Amino acid sequence: MRRLRVTSQSGNYDVLVGCGAWRGLRQFRGYSSRFILTERGLWNRWGKRFVREAGLRDAPPIFVPPGETSKSLKMVETVASQLLEHGADRRSLLVAFGGGVIGDLGGFVASTYMRGIDYVQVPTTVVAQVDSAIGGKTAVNVRAMKNLVGTFYPPRQVLADPTVLASLDERAFHSGLHEVVKHAILAGPAFFRQLEAKIPSLHPNQGRALEPILARAAQVKVEVVSRDERESGLRRVLNLGHTFGHAFEEATAYRRFLHGEAVGWGLLAVTSLAQLLGLLKPAEGEQIARLVRRVGPLPPIGDLSPERILELLPRDKKAVAGQIHWVLPERIGKVRIVKDAPLGLAANALREVQRGSRHE
Repeated sequence: MRRLRVTSQSGNYDVLVGCGAWRGLRQFRGYSSRFILTERGLWNRWGKRFVREAGLRDAPPIFVPPGETSKSLKMVETVASQLLEHGADRRSLLVAFGGGVIGDLGGFVASTYMRGIDYVQVPTTVVAQVDSAIGGKTAVNVRAMKNLVGTFYPPRQVLADPTVLASLDERAFHSGLHEVVKHAILAGPAFFRQLEAKIPSLHPNQGRALEPILARAAQVKVEVVSRDERESGLRRVLNLGHTFGHAFEEATAYRRFLHGEAVGWGLLAVTSLAQLLGLLKPAEGEQIARLVRRVGPLPPIGDLSPERILELLPRDKKAVAGQIHWVLPERIGKVRIVKDAPLGLAANALREVQRGSRHE
């Protein structure tokens, strides 16, 4: 079990990563009421064990449908109404038990219900355990714009037990590993080499074997958000691979790629762009690309229009006045924020990745 500490303007909190982490919820007593936000399929598989280990027999579940469509203002209203019907007040606790959708939705509900109640993140996917559940960013989607409306609202604790990943299928599991690759690029050669060695043997039903990898990846997020909680500068490095990735998702109406798969392609594209700009040596670029590809197969990208992707890039929510803040690798362990990369070079980088994908 690894215990990581996040420092936050609103109060510090721990991230527990390891088998048995759910027991950390037993300390959260003294609330007027407690509730669990989750999805029914996940609850059917893990609910009894979760309630037993977490000591939450008095906490009724509130179910939302799976998928991105649940990250909406309408669903916020639905969940808030159910909390009200169950008697939730300002001294209630909300437990977000699920993946990124549940975490983002639950955090947003907690940050706004009666102007804010306590909540705990219990992530159940790879992406959520190493990334989205940490840092206090909450959000819902508006129309086709992902995470357009949100808040910075840190949880009281994050409890990541890799045992629950056994319910992920291989595609969802490998999708999440692309976020781990992103963190390895940011962390530096030691973690990158560790991941290179371990990737072939990582499987969703091997919780204890996954624990050190997930904990090290989570540590990257913890260190960044502790230094830049509200994304004033440093936290932008976590957007590595996401500028292209979000455009790929939007161009395909969020139906072709799982989020981590879009990030995987995004990592390949920004690696290519960094090389075209002369920031990244080809040998190191190939090392990054090789690790991304070793994670597993990605959905096809060759049919996407570079012109359409370029049209979507400035709409990324991290752009300022339409100016893209690219996060580009200079080497494994160092990235640079670049504001003036020519869009023509970005298009060339995308075409290069598309050409390479046709030969895989």
